[in-house]
Amino acid sequence: MKRRTRISIEPKYILASCTALCLVIILVSFKYSDGLGPIKTSVGTVLSPMQKGINSIGRYISDRVDDLKNIQSLQSENKKLKEELSTISYENKILQQDKYELENLRNLYQLDQKYASYPKVAARVISKETNNWYNTFLIDKGTEDGLAVDMNVLAGNGLVGIITEAGKNYSRVRSIIDDSSNVSGMFLKTSDTCIVTGSLKLIDSGLIQVSHISKDADVKDGYEIVTSNISDKYLQGILIGYISDITVDANNMTKSGYLTPAVNFNRLDTVLIITELKENTEELKEMMK
Repeated sequence: MKRRTRISIEPKYILASCTALCLVIILVSFKYSDGLGPIKTSVGTVLSPMQKGINSIGRYISDRVDDLKNIQSLQSENKKLKEELSTISYENKILQQDKYELENLRNLYQLDQKYASYPKVAARVISKETNNWYNTFLIDKGTEDGLAVDMNVLAGNGLVGIITEAGKNYSRVRSIIDDSSNVSGMFLKTSDTCIVTGSLKLIDSGLIQVSHISKDADVKDGYEIVTSNISDKYLQGILIGYISDITVDANNMTKSGYLTPAVNFNRLDTVLIITELKENTEELKEMMK
């Protein structure tokens, strides 16, 4: 078999030939423009639909590119808005915390003014029992801050409880709702005495027990009960709560009822501790006589 001879033409010659051909066509079209009119028309008729199709494709591609740019712009804007929303949400939480803190401090100030004759120290609650109630809990102040066992603790509108343990920089508080708590109380209007006993079962309904009310005591539902003067640990006149459902006991000698505490024991953040012991107060009174 004979090997075929390859014809190799350099690209520069091809480019030059195409250029010359184009120049010839341009010159011919200028010189014989009238004669070439029908050809132009025919070519235009053939090429016009192609041109429209190419233009449509071009517009479609351009629109898709614009859509892609818009999507990218919207995604970027959406990301930015999410970041701003996250920042606003965080700032809103801080404002709510500040608002609660301010309201809490305002309540403590009012409580401080209510018992202005007693010296006090504020403390934060740092831990509590695993149940829902603050029957016993720890605060962030201790002996270094002048606190001691048996000092009275206040919050809300009145009595929380008493310090049962005082460390160097912490103290443990037993509240009046604890099962082991017994507070000697008296009715503010009549001075009749009673015993307020803690009950974790009853506190679920917002109440604790009141007993040992004299049968002849002229007391009614809604009366205020405060710490009595005969209490050995609690200072006199601190609001404990409000009596309800008073009934005569089976012995027909005493009455009992239920007490709604003046403090919300479902939530405690900050408390006031009266830095004065009942025994010291009594000694001071004896010395002043």
